[in-house]
Amino acid sequence: MGERRAGMSEMNEKKYSSKSRNALIGKILLYAILILITIVMVIPFLWMLSASIKSDREVFQMNPFVWIPEVPKWDNYIKIWTKIPMLKFVENTVFLTIVVTFLQLLTSSFAAYSFAKLEFKHKNALFLAYIATIAMPWQVYMVPQFIMMRAMGLNDKLLAMICLQAFSAFGVFMMKQFYEGIPSELCEAARIDGMSEYKIYAKIMLPLSKPALSTLTIFTFVSTWNDYLGPLIYLKTESKKTIQLGLKMFIGQYSSEYGLIMAGSVLSLIPVIIVFLCLQKYFVEGVASTGLKG
Repeated sequence: MGERRAGMSEMNEKKYSSKSRNALIGKILLYAILILITIVMVIPFLWMLSASIKSDREVFQMNPFVWIPEVPKWDNYIKIWTKIPMLKFVENTVFLTIVVTFLQLLTSSFAAYSFAKLEFKHKNALFLAYIATIAMPWQVYMVPQFIMMRAMGLNDKLLAMICLQAFSAFGVFMMKQFYEGIPSELCEAARIDGMSEYKIYAKIMLPLSKPALSTLTIFTFVSTWNDYLGPLIYLKTESKKTIQLGLKMFIGQYSSEYGLIMAGSVLSLIPVIIVFLCLQKYFVEGVASTGLKG
């Protein structure tokens, strides 16, 4: 009996050791894949940073390739402001992005509260119909939207972009998923205490939804800031163009000045990076607790 127990104990130890070794190999492979993906994603950004402080001749010099030139051309970041009305483009983009982000947060959270915590007729059918628009490519209704904006006299105005992007089916879906995780007993207790639905939304739901709001802020800010096709369709006057259209205009006029093009591209990324770093604390928590749950 003693020998049998010793043999079984030895077999269990071998199995445990084999499982541990397989788990370790799996982790190593996973980390190797993640590191490889990170390198693939980061190298183009590092190359853009490097090219932004090089002369046009040095940008595509590969033999030998130098990340930091002997004489960095920091004045590329100054010249880009004088070659085109960069300041005006930045002002337009900042205004458009802030207004659209604020309106999307307001409308998405308010509509999501209604769908998640209120009962009204045909609620589920209305929600499904609204969310179904996510699956519809923008190119399908791009022309009708343009005709509608032109009929309203909003063509070549930033207000057209604001009106079209103030509402988001994705934002409503994500916020609804988060609100459904908040106990309904909180709302019921507030109603018993005499609070209106508006106060429940403002005093209870919004303070509890910082992670979801931060996540939606990042998505909305990045998509609005980097939007190119929308402004290209609706904005024609140079003084109303956004930074993405401004960079395209610069490329059309100075197509061979690659150092300045890269400097402008780096400048256009700075606000996005700042917003992400400021809200990174809530981003992971927001993604984990909203639209990605089962």
